[in-house]
Amino acid sequence: MIYSNKVINLNSGPAALPDEVLRQASEAVLDYNGTGMSVLSIPHRGKDFNAILEESKQLVHELCGLNDDYEVLWMHGGGRLQFAMIPMNFLGEDDTAGYIDSGSWSADAIRHAEYYGKVQVLSSSKEDNYSHLPVWPQDIPANLAYMHITTNNTIYGTQWQNVPKVNMPLVADMSSDIFSRRVEYNNCAMFYAVAQKNIGPAGATLVVLRKDMLQRISRKLPPMLNYAEHVAKQSVLNTPPVFPIYVSLLTLRWIKERGIDKIEAENEIKAALLYDEIERNSLFSSPVGKDSRSVMNVCYSAVDEKTERLFIDFCEESGIVNIKGHRTVGGFRASLYNAITVDDVKYVVAAMQEFELNNK
Repeated sequence: MIYSNKVINLNSGPAALPDEVLRQASEAVLDYNGTGMSVLSIPHRGKDFNAILEESKQLVHELCGLNDDYEVLWMHGGGRLQFAMIPMNFLGEDDTAGYIDSGSWSADAIRHAEYYGKVQVLSSSKEDNYSHLPVWPQDIPANLAYMHITTNNTIYGTQWQNVPKVNMPLVADMSSDIFSRRVEYNNCAMFYAVAQKNIGPAGATLVVLRKDMLQRISRKLPPMLNYAEHVAKQSVLNTPPVFPIYVSLLTLRWIKERGIDKIEAENEIKAALLYDEIERNSLFSSPVGKDSRSVMNVCYSAVDEKTERLFIDFCEESGIVNIKGHRTVGGFRASLYNAITVDDVKYVVAAMQEFELNNK
């Protein structure tokens, strides 16, 4: 099989970035915006980087449909730092936070929160190995400090279809499906996303929080662990990850130019193509309940371990890389983030069909 001399990277993160973004970023490494300096070397408190920050924040507001009630931050530390900072800032020792346990990352967020206050698991699908989403809780306690959900579960391939409105602050980890579809972001008091999936390269984390949340911070914290301090310093409390933020800005421009509606429609097409082939192909199956399946991370398995090994080798020979499932679950995981095209997925489907013909 020959598709092109391009490799199709289905990694869950760091993930594929749009070709246009990579080209623009590579040019800026040599000369940023005609300054004669590399973007890697521009001062983080200078006017050039300030312009990058301001435009990126404006685009996040625009793409998410947010008003001025929200602050946009770029931070270090990935999702795990947010797992700790959220309860540090918003969960007092005598308070209770509600978490929905829908996969490994939500379970990790729960473990972090338990260091700082009480945690009530409102619903979980752990007993079924997270093969479906938990039942949405009906009687959510009104006195919760906040409620936390993970909108898309990369390891198990499940995804909430919407972000519901609740009667307490809703905090959403949207690391793997942000900007992939239309979402009611305003239903969240806070949402966050690591950059290395749909936003940009690893090294930056997007954090968006409603300004009134800052009034809920009661614990005395070092400045680096206090959201209010980061807001006051406008993401420059210390040296920020300049290059990842710049590449994220390029990606946000690309998303705006294409439009969320077009991106969402293409993501639905890509997922349908792959799920349909998994259902049809005699060598593969999906363990994920149909009403819970993720559009971003398609997780599936082969009929046996030998077929699994053969298919991974076949994919690599065909220029399809990083399709192996997470080490905790095995099988395959095709991450269909925004930069993966419909043609890329059609090629993956053709590879699965050829593999079936050769291995019946």
